[in-house]
Amino acid sequence: MPSPCVSLCKMDLERRYCMGCLRTIEEIVAWGKADDDYKRAVWAELPRRRATIHFDDEER
Repeated sequence: MPSPCVSLCKMDLERRYCMGCLRTIEEIVAWGKADDDYKRAVWAELPRRRATIHFDDEER
């Protein structure tokens, strides 16, 4: 299962997600030893998180 990491590591302090991959610190730390079920669950959550974030160059 591939990592969602895009090598843009910057935490959103309000939501506590990485602005690159949208994972929490806990998810990032656990990723290397996590099983595929855990990784699939994280991947499934990412679209919902993405919908909550508006970057500076995006229209709202």
